[in-house]
Amino acid sequence: MNNINILIIDDEPQIRKLLQINLESNDYKVIQASTGKDGIALAANHRPDLILLDIGLPDISGHQVLNNLREWNNNPIIILSVQDNEADIIAALDNGATDYLTKPFRTGELLARIRAAIRKNQQVDNNSIITTGWLTIDLIARTVKINDSIIKLTSTEYSLLSILVKNEGKVLTHQYLLKEVWGENFQYETQYLRVFIGTLRKKIEKNPNNPSHIITESGIGYRFQ
Repeated sequence: MNNINILIIDDEPQIRKLLQINLESNDYKVIQASTGKDGIALAANHRPDLILLDIGLPDISGHQVLNNLREWNNNPIIILSVQDNEADIIAALDNGATDYLTKPFRTGELLARIRAAIRKNQQVDNNSIITTGWLTIDLIARTVKINDSIIKLTSTEYSLLSILVKNEGKVLTHQYLLKEVWGENFQYETQYLRVFIGTLRKKIEKNPNNPSHIITESGIGYRFQ
């Protein structure tokens, strides 16, 4: 068995049992909670490497649990929910969810998404502090500073900026950025991307109309420099 701990927060016993069987058969360690409050407590006490979170919990909303966890927990959180409307998906991703999978889901796809989320998290270098000009980005602490002053970013703004920063100098297509930040179902929603690039530039650029860091590659995407 490997050292990866996964916390399941779901009120359906059948789903928890199914997940436990499949995860343990793939060498993951599993802990479980049936309510949001119990899930938060277990996450604080056990510090799991990844959390599988249901939105429809009996005591508090999964969105509330997600918001609480994201105040102190940076590990991957994958939403598993019967709710498949666009508003719920966007809200979860905007609030820091790593991924969103609709029930009923295919076990193979879930395992692949778990592997991808863990792999991405493990690739972050513990000394990943990037300074360029007046801008400093700490990829571990998830902070962005301009001349030592912290700039407040939403979870989505931070996710977008961190992807650009990690690929500094590389042109990233609209579709790639949309897929990485919002998910595969949003690869052609370029308006989302334009809006968030605009707000990011207003927050980190000295002159948003003539940006020095987030550069537009016309018709292709964006590049961080």
